[in-house]
Amino acid sequence: MERLTSDALRREQATTLASPRMRYGLLARLLFVTMDILYGRRRTLSKFKVLEVIARVPYQAWENVAYVAMTHTYGTPDFARRVFERVHESRIQQDNEMWHLLILEELTDSKGIHERVFRYRVIPQMLAFLYYHISWFLYVVRPRWSYLLNAYFEDHAEHEYMAYVAEHPELEAEPFDSIFADDYGHFASLADAFRQIGYDERVHKLESLARVEVARFR
Repeated sequence: MERLTSDALRREQATTLASPRMRYGLLARLLFVTMDILYGRRRTLSKFKVLEVIARVPYQAWENVAYVAMTHTYGTPDFARRVFERVHESRIQQDNEMWHLLILEELTDSKGIHERVFRYRVIPQMLAFLYYHISWFLYVVRPRWSYLLNAYFEDHAEHEYMAYVAEHPELEAEPFDSIFADDYGHFASLADAFRQIGYDERVHKLESLARVEVARFR
C-alpha cells in the first residue's frame, strides 16, 4: 500500500470530507445501524477496532472461494493463474486491514481503555462470522454483489476515520510511536496515521468498485 506524505494525507482527508458517501445498500445500512446500536454513534478507538475485525472477512471469504476454484481449475493454467492473482490481491488487502487492527489494539491498550469482553471480543467475532458468510454467499452467487457490499463498507470506514481526525485536533500533536511502524509506516503524528488508514480504506473501496465493473460484463 502506498504511504503518503503529511501534506498529501491532509489533502486526501479534505477530499474525503468534501465527498458524499455512497448510497449504501440494505445490507450495509443494516450493518452500520447495528454497530451504532451496539457501540453508539460516537466515533471511538474501540468502535474502530470492531470495524477492523469485520473489515478483514470479505477478503478471507474471497480467498477461500478462490482456493477452491484453483483446486478444480488447475488443469487450465491460464484461468488458474488469474484466480491465483486474485488470491494474492485479497491477501494484501487482508493483511493491510490486520495492521489497522493491531495498531488500534495497541492504542487502546496504551491508553488504558477498558473494554468489556463480551461487548468488544465476543460480539465482534459473531458479527464477523455472519459477515463472512454473507460475503462468501454473495461472491459464489454473483461476485459483483460481494464486491459492492465491500465497497460500501470501505467507503463508510474511509469517512469515519477522516471525520475522527477532524473531530480530534489534539491528534496533530500526538506522536505515532508504534511497534508496528516499521511494518505499516512512519508518520509525523497520530493524526497522519489515521489519515493513512482512511486513505487505505479508500484504496480498498476503489479496488472493489473496479472488480464490480469487471464482473458486470462477465
